[in-house]
Amino acid sequence: MPAILDPTTLTDGSDADAVYTAFVEWAESTGITLYPAQDEAVIEIVSGHNLILSTPTGTGKSLVAVGAHYAALVEGRRSYYTAPIKALVSEKFFALVDVFGATNVGMITGDSSVNPDAPIICCTAEILANLALRHGTDAAVHQVVMDEFHFYADPDRGWAWQVPLLELPQAQFILMSATLGDVSQLSSDLTRRTGRETASVTGVERPVPLHYFYETTPIHETIDDLLGTGQAPIYIVHFSQAAAMERAQALSSIKVATREQRDEIAALIGGFRFTTAFGKTLSRFLRAGIGVHHAGMLPKYRRLVEQLAQRGLLRVICGTDTLGVGINVPIRTVLLTALTKFDGTRMRQLSAREFHQIAGRAGRAGFDTAGTVVAQAPEHESENVAAVKKAGDDPKKKRKIVRKKAPDGFVSWGEPSFRKLIDAEPETLTSHMQITSAMLLNVIGRGGDVFGNVRALVYENHEPRARQRELAIRAIGIYRTLIESGVVEQTDAGEIRLTVDLQPNFALNQPLSPFALAAFDLLDPSAGSGTGEGTTGAGTGSYTLDMISIVESTLDDPRAILSQQEFQARGEAVAAMKREGIEYDERMELLEEVTYPKPLDELLSAAFETFSAAQPWIRDFELHPKSVVRDMYERAMSFGEYVAFYKIARSEGVVLRYLSDAYRAASQTIPEEAKDEDLRDLIEWLGELVRQVDSSLLDEWETLRLAPLAQGPDGALAQGPGGALAQGPGGALAQGPDGALAQGPDGALAQGPDGHDEPIVPPAPKRLTTNVRAFRTLVRNELFRRVQLAAREDVDALAELDPSFGAAAWSDALDGYFADHDEILTGANARSSQLLLLTAGATEWSVRQILDDPAGDHDWGISATVDLAESDEQGVAVVTVTGVDRL
Repeated sequence: MPAILDPTTLTDGSDADAVYTAFVEWAESTGITLYPAQDEAVIEIVSGHNLILSTPTGTGKSLVAVGAHYAALVEGRRSYYTAPIKALVSEKFFALVDVFGATNVGMITGDSSVNPDAPIICCTAEILANLALRHGTDAAVHQVVMDEFHFYADPDRGWAWQVPLLELPQAQFILMSATLGDVSQLSSDLTRRTGRETASVTGVERPVPLHYFYETTPIHETIDDLLGTGQAPIYIVHFSQAAAMERAQALSSIKVATREQRDEIAALIGGFRFTTAFGKTLSRFLRAGIGVHHAGMLPKYRRLVEQLAQRGLLRVICGTDTLGVGINVPIRTVLLTALTKFDGTRMRQLSAREFHQIAGRAGRAGFDTAGTVVAQAPEHESENVAAVKKAGDDPKKKRKIVRKKAPDGFVSWGEPSFRKLIDAEPETLTSHMQITSAMLLNVIGRGGDVFGNVRALVYENHEPRARQRELAIRAIGIYRTLIESGVVEQTDAGEIRLTVDLQPNFALNQPLSPFALAAFDLLDPSAGSGTGEGTTGAGTGSYTLDMISIVESTLDDPRAILSQQEFQARGEAVAAMKREGIEYDERMELLEEVTYPKPLDELLSAAFETFSAAQPWIRDFELHPKSVVRDMYERAMSFGEYVAFYKIARSEGVVLRYLSDAYRAASQTIPEEAKDEDLRDLIEWLGELVRQVDSSLLDEWETLRLAPLAQGPDGALAQGPGGALAQGPGGALAQGPDGALAQGPDGALAQGPDGHDEPIVPPAPKRLTTNVRAFRTLVRNELFRRVQLAAREDVDALAELDPSFGAAAWSDALDGYFADHDEILTGANARSSQLLLLTAGATEWSVRQILDDPAGDHDWGISATVDLAESDEQGVAVVTVTGVDRL
């Protein structure tokens, strides 16, 4: 851990030379000698200039950022560090705490915050952009360090990197990335806006040079050669998650790691909770020294791979280009399996920026004297080379060679493409400014000259004039919509203002939130909870689930889930049409109309048309009716069961992120007065489900916000092995009598001799049973799942859920029930909380699920017990059926 960099050793008003000298002396005390580029950058910063730092990966941009924050601290200025993803924000937060002490560093995310009044704040780019829109020049932002600034050119998120440049002219800017390209225009614009000179530090040689190779041998031979010549750790880059998993599976059959490495990995991950089907596969790969890393994974699994890689224990990592976004994972060799990718619209060659961003991960400063970047030739080219080699010098054999052709649709690339990318400079950054309802609400909330502020935002950005006019039209349309929805009003005096106090965490990142607020009023709260027109189509009285469906319609589509829902729906439709004797051609025609479930599609589409009739701009944002949360709830499935049901284990991270987004949107966007008890139950159930699968998405920030930050004598946070905060058995932060974190004599938690000997265990979720409302809903879902199976007389599935009760017992019980009643109902009344009788004990709950019969006698039911300790251990309600009988 570096020594604390104490700004109080200098006083406010110290000259630039004193600040520079103090920083350099601190760096040298930690064993760091600044590179020339770092030295130049720090001099520019302490001189008060803006800085654009475009130097290769591994040239110490993070240290320059530390120097910037230090200069701001000494001068009593407030500085912000921004990054594109929460993982980077969190990583930087802990790193800066190590340097400056916990009292000087805070973190703000979309979910919550820690120490938000600190003089140094770590946040995502969107957080700072919204702050800039809301407060403008009145914002207490004096310095901005924007990491990974090449995201400025991102079509969807680039606005968040541009807005602070437009709205915070009082700030000093430090813009950093390894792949910025020509920044001359950006530099001059920044100087004009801020009145500060803008320095550019670019074109620096990497301290760890890269060597480039193009390989035509089969890829397994390429990997063998790299492993055998000491080129590990190797990051094998694929451009699909499926390909990354297939590569990891292929490598698991060979010896990648030594016995000692495998034993060390096994010891470190022995207590890690691999709670999902994908997790169990990942555990097998990791124990062989093979990592997997892609965006479809749960956050806790990605973090585990990163931690093992940082300890040098993974010789190979198979993944997508997700490691190109600045995560600190030491890699010796980058092996690109292709030079093309599908960008969501088409297959195309990598841009120079994408290539250098990925290739730049190779070469570990302090470990390697050089890094290696290998491009693997296309498979057909490798086969042709092998055929020529096999023919040798025999002209007859050479003439007989039948050369393989590229597959249909192949976007051509080869060694010339590779060499061109190596020499190519990253493309010049292009502006992608947007205007959304959230942005306008923030500007309106600022008060003052609203019209002037919006006009400046529209016409003084980096877009060409024609595009600015489009944004102006968009802004007018949004303003009219906000007036129409009643969120904004214009007084007789011409003042434009908000009419309501929105919830603090109102989901303004969703551009359709104003529509959702209006759509909520279309529903009748007296309709009850029911199952409505959802997946099963059973029952009526669907207020609770319809409210969720409105929220879901405003969220981005999780394509991995929806495509599987559609695939299954079409399979069921084909089977039904075959039973009805429909001919093939007609079946294929009818099949085109079958899609994934879209609850309230007609109602919401009509409402959307009405809402947007006078506001053409809103049609640029599509409504997306879908059923994921609702589908899971109606099927009474756990996370693991839902993932298995749709066969989307590879995309379980996508599922969890969607559920997390839905939870936050439902809890933050639905007005409190519109939430009945059933809706509160469902929202609590959803939040607890997310926490139990991977608490990092919801609880990491909440834990940091609620618990005091423990510090040792040097001001550093008390941490457990792997850098995680210390935790007690229930996942809460371990605290002493005064509420501070438990500490050892030196203020830090005990670790092994090298600080890395303890097992890697992620923060455990809170005990499931402590959230009584959510746990009760989980129990109700488990019982209702059995009701649904019983209604279909699926005794085999029932016996699988309750093997101790058994198929024979279920069969006998159902025979008795159907002797009294014609069917088991599964509509709204059947799911009612009134039909679940519950007796809570200290270690066990006793429950009775009453079956809803057509006569309404309610004389039959399912009796069961709920093991509380086992439920906490497994993160699901552990229900055991003990009887099915007449009351």
